[in-house]
Amino acid sequence: MQSTLALLLAAGSTVLAQSWSTAYTATGTADVAAARATAKTSSPTSHVKGKVFDRLAIIWLENTDYDLAAGDPNLDWVAKKGIKLTNHFAVTHPSEPNYVAAIGGDYFGMNNDNFNFIDKNVSTVLDLLDTKGISWGEYQEDQPYTGFEGMGYVNQQTKANDYVRKHNPAVIYNSVSKEEERLAKIKNLTMFYSDLEANTLPQWMFITPNMTSDGHDSSVTVAGTWTRTFLEPLLNNKNFMDNTLVLVTFDENSSYAKQNRILAVLLGDAVPANLVGTTDDNFYNHYSEIASVEANWGLHTLGRWDVGANVWKMVADVTGDVIRPWAGSVPLAQRFFNQSYGGVFNSNPAGTLYPKPNLCIKHAGRSVDKVVGEQWKGNKNPSYYEDKIEIPDGLNPPAGYKPQ
Repeated sequence: MQSTLALLLAAGSTVLAQSWSTAYTATGTADVAAARATAKTSSPTSHVKGKVFDRLAIIWLENTDYDLAAGDPNLDWVAKKGIKLTNHFAVTHPSEPNYVAAIGGDYFGMNNDNFNFIDKNVSTVLDLLDTKGISWGEYQEDQPYTGFEGMGYVNQQTKANDYVRKHNPAVIYNSVSKEEERLAKIKNLTMFYSDLEANTLPQWMFITPNMTSDGHDSSVTVAGTWTRTFLEPLLNNKNFMDNTLVLVTFDENSSYAKQNRILAVLLGDAVPANLVGTTDDNFYNHYSEIASVEANWGLHTLGRWDVGANVWKMVADVTGDVIRPWAGSVPLAQRFFNQSYGGVFNSNPAGTLYPKPNLCIKHAGRSVDKVVGEQWKGNKNPSYYEDKIEIPDGLNPPAGYKPQ
């Protein structure tokens, strides 16, 4: 088996020395077994009250058009348990940039599923959670051990795709992957059940099924079945349902010629009873995940597209956030979000600098977090983030970031 280090070198990446024994371990069976035995694992807990929910569990499925997902009987069952978001969008294609965007507020031009590393000074929602002591973690189905940094891991019996790095947003950011304490919170999905039983689940969690369970290498029928099977018992579990909000959505649609609209559902005991079984037709995208977390816990912002995103209405109705209409010069009906603008990770050179967060931006009383400001103080890179509902794409790129 090719080692993770070899993959990194092949990708032309610079590997900083790591001090812990499992960093960039080879992916052969014996190597993984040895790493699994020594990998640090932690399950920190917290009980920071939110304005609407006290826990958020995010579940992402794969590559399905809205109508196909909404028509699946098991996903329809999920939708009837909560609020169906009918106007929810991915931000580009393919998978990896959508995962990156959902925690970092941008995809930095990424138009591939490569072995990408985002610089350590680029903050994420995890940094914002840390400022208030809000626990977080990831659960990745069939990840071979806690904090695994490899490109992927196959089923050792069938050789089918199982875990893939491109579906693990936190590990792509060096602010996480260069810190053993943070890698210790990125665990196999089996540890979700251990944490559930011990009542040590974090308050923010990102759950990724494997490549079969999420529908990527199978079908929406498989993904829907997995989702209902996973969620149904949890909806009656007191260790999970503790003013908990669950988001079930997809990374992107599968038809690149269509608008990149995807199914999303909010459910859980944090959803008011009068909203169960309803729809919300407002415009949302992956950045709304960050914005809604910021509004719920009174966090500052990343100063990126989290500020240019709507907060989910069920949250906004309590926090006082205003749901804003699409403000683009190109009507929303003519925006497809199916192509990335240029940037650091774009395979077509354009805009090779990381855009600086808009450190002066303020929305709904929330300013940019001081941790972000300290990282970028004095930086002269351009910034393209605005406080309006008009995110760019490859056909409508920020100035200086048009793909070549």
